[in-house]
Amino acid sequence: GVCGTEVDQALVDFATDVDWLKKQGASIRRFNLAQEPMEFVNNTKAKTFLETAGAGSLPLLILDGEIVLTGRYPKRHELARWFGIRPNIEKAEIVKSCCGNGKTCC
Repeated sequence: GVCGTEVDQALVDFATDVDWLKKQGASIRRFNLAQEPMEFVNNTKAKTFLETAGAGSLPLLILDGEIVLTGRYPKRHELARWFGIRPNIEKAEIVKSCCGNGKTCC
């Protein structure tokens, strides 16, 4: 996590992607097992997952009541696909050749 001296970049990226999703109008809720254990207990899928796989197998992503990803944070393109949102793709920079008039470059 972000609590220690080392930053988990995947967690930072996911937090950024969650903010991005919300700005796109998606409804998303995140829960932390240490801070909100009852959210896991009260969700049948999460409870069963924890009982069988254990907390070491988190994170857990449940979408529309179904488990879609475990063990790692999703990438933005995966979130975009699951939420039906077109991801912001940076346009590739157009590289202009230094060559002109059919001459070769130096």
